[in-house]
Amino acid sequence: MANDPLHQFVIQPLVPIEVAGLHFDFTNSALFMLLTVAVASAFLYWTTSAKSLVPGRLQSVSEMSYEFIANMLRDSAGTSGMRFFPLVFSLFMFVLVANLLGMFPYFFTVTSHIIVTFALAIIVIATVVIYGISKHGLSWFKLFVPSGVPMVILPFVVLIEVISFLSRPISLSVRLFANMLAGHITLKVFAGFIVSLSALGAVGIGGAILPLFMTVALTGLEFLVAFLQAYVFAVLTCMYLNDAVHPHH
Repeated sequence: MANDPLHQFVIQPLVPIEVAGLHFDFTNSALFMLLTVAVASAFLYWTTSAKSLVPGRLQSVSEMSYEFIANMLRDSAGTSGMRFFPLVFSLFMFVLVANLLGMFPYFFTVTSHIIVTFALAIIVIATVVIYGISKHGLSWFKLFVPSGVPMVILPFVVLIEVISFLSRPISLSVRLFANMLAGHITLKVFAGFIVSLSALGAVGIGGAILPLFMTVALTGLEFLVAFLQAYVFAVLTCMYLNDAVHPHH
């Protein structure tokens, strides 16, 4: 079990809750989602509570995160897109902190489960559709009808645009889920090689040097991927929200 690379993704009930024959158990996944929200909220509150005119290192990190997402949203959706800043910033911080918490030994990586990443993606797409229709009415559906397309091929182009739009939550969720899942499995496999080879004596310990170096390198790479995937999720969210604000562009 210690060398099983998939055991780290098993959802285990911590507090069994059953209502009318249905299970609403409080699981390790739910625990770490709450922990993710708590850590992100506590960090932002703690680093910005002083509100120093000359910010310290931690306050600078919070302010840089704020400006990073704000500039990203302005570049993608314009100033009118800033109304979505709380959503984008919350998603970015949740994904980033969840990815980083998953790097600790014996911790649970909630973003390695497709149901979690798909739920986040559905929130984004639902926001685009609901806001787009409420703001622009039925004219929002012109998003699927590009201008200047000949009538002969227009039905095919509209079909392609609809399929492309419907595939957004799938691609958005699978990208994050697959990267976190594959990275943690690879890291676990190389770490397992170290344990297995070390049990073979002096020769095995010598052979475990290469997996050890690979594990260290992959750990550094996984930290980079944790930041990168949070960035990719946020920037794609900003691009999709632009379709809600400016459907005719």
